[in-house]
Amino acid sequence: MWSFESSDYKSVVQSKRAERARLLNSVPKLSSSKQQAILSAQVLALVEGIKNGEWTTTEVMEAYIAQAVVAHAMTNCATEVLFDQALAVARTFDEEFASKKRLRGPLHGVPFSLKDQFLVKGYDTTIGFTRWAHQPATSDAAIVEQLISLGAIPIIKTNVPQTMFSFECNNPLWGRTTNPYNSKYTCGGSSGGEAALLALDGAAFGVGTDSGGSLRMPAACCGIYSMKPTSGRVSYYGARSPAPGFEGIKTVVGPLARSVEDLQTLCRFIFGSSSLSLKDRTIPLYYREPKAMDKLRIGYYTSDGLIRSSPANKRAVEEVVAALRKKGHECIEIEIPDVTEAMEIFLGLTSADGYEKMTSHLGPDPMDRSLWLPVYASRIPGFIRKLAVHVLKPLDPKFATLVGAIRKKSVRKYNDYIDRKNHWEAMFYKEVWDKYGLDGIIAPVTGLPQVPHGGAEDVGLLAIGTILYNVVDSPVGVLPVSHVDPFKDDLEETWTAQKYGTVIVDHELYKSKRPLYDPHAMSGMPIGIQVVGKKYEDEKVIGMMGILDQALGDERGFGPGTMSSQSRKFKDNV
Repeated sequence: MWSFESSDYKSVVQSKRAERARLLNSVPKLSSSKQQAILSAQVLALVEGIKNGEWTTTEVMEAYIAQAVVAHAMTNCATEVLFDQALAVARTFDEEFASKKRLRGPLHGVPFSLKDQFLVKGYDTTIGFTRWAHQPATSDAAIVEQLISLGAIPIIKTNVPQTMFSFECNNPLWGRTTNPYNSKYTCGGSSGGEAALLALDGAAFGVGTDSGGSLRMPAACCGIYSMKPTSGRVSYYGARSPAPGFEGIKTVVGPLARSVEDLQTLCRFIFGSSSLSLKDRTIPLYYREPKAMDKLRIGYYTSDGLIRSSPANKRAVEEVVAALRKKGHECIEIEIPDVTEAMEIFLGLTSADGYEKMTSHLGPDPMDRSLWLPVYASRIPGFIRKLAVHVLKPLDPKFATLVGAIRKKSVRKYNDYIDRKNHWEAMFYKEVWDKYGLDGIIAPVTGLPQVPHGGAEDVGLLAIGTILYNVVDSPVGVLPVSHVDPFKDDLEETWTAQKYGTVIVDHELYKSKRPLYDPHAMSGMPIGIQVVGKKYEDEKVIGMMGILDQALGDERGFGPGTMSSQSRKFKDNV
């Protein structure tokens, strides 16, 4: 048994990274022409290929394992490596299929990845804490059990930010995961390793979680698809958390994939539960095929009132609207309620204990800089906070309000915030869904397509674009629309001259000497949008995503096999 009393932080890091390197380097390189066909197939096509004898489960596994090694070499996305186990299971599947001609399930032999926080029997679940190393799980998370029972095979776990309370992806144990399109930019967080791996075809699909955008921001940053369900549609049991018991904002489990069709396939199988045991903790609501949607009434907005969307993000929404209108759907520009209060509620709830429980597991680990502002701001003495709010209010009243919310609170104050959240959710449904009579909403994911490494340290408020829909518990899908074009998406002088939302953040994004938004540096990087639905209308969201995806067309440069074919040159040198 590993003794942390006799080991320092550096030795834990060295031992875990050395083991990861050993497992990654033990995989043989493949140069099969069949490999790219396997990597380019959607989930059900993979299963059909095994069934029809186009390839074996072992060949599928070898193809994805080889590509996962490439993805990790490019982005540092892996944590726990399950290759040996996965190959052993694949061989067993092939032996059984050869004798019985029967599949294990509808996802027979499909390789999948997992955000590091999910328990997998026999492997660590560190989520970046050295204190949690060398403590292998004794059971699987509910979603892992569910997928394995369907015939899918886990092959790798992926990186997260320290405490998972950041939209970057860095921790002292595993290091920083980078964007597969540009290593100077983040892959997003907290399901960042998942998105980086899937963008490079290192797994057929993945599973992550979301309490403030952790499924959606990484998907948008890396040019893949994701689905944040309504809370309770998928079991969260067996997902390790740095702050267990916190339910002020519900954390949900959802899939990340390389196509809308794969999202739909996965949600058909994972929504609801076959039992009503305490372990599952899911709403007994199975996948319901959405009704025909010949003509949709879609609301859209390009900025939320707190964070101004960049020209690139604004263009993505406008291109979606134009594509939908061309297909005969009705799109109307809407105004949403001031989201400053939604962000205030989120910060007020999450900071109630000064983030003490969340950071209590750090031990000898240095705190990631992306956590400094919320953590230390929540712990400053009350009179200093009041002074700061007083000084900031004339300059930036919205920013001042949010600074005032980040503090320790009594149980009574915490309950007041819960009450405000419930009222805000009811108000949002009345002022948006009921007022406009919408089927869905199209919105930016965040104000920027991506941020460079370190960007989350100063502009954490960017996450309001996704946090809003955690506060109101809406199902939300993300899909890629376009790529940043330095000519189409450049800033105009009139843009930088205007004031918008929180003045301090707006300055950092667009007006400082080195603004975070730089369409030339971001050239070619993906831009995604959110597709939002009403609570429990998850299936309708997926249906709308399919309509939107078809309207945009197949020439956008996204989908299974796209990035793996482009990474072939890199792969030959690994």
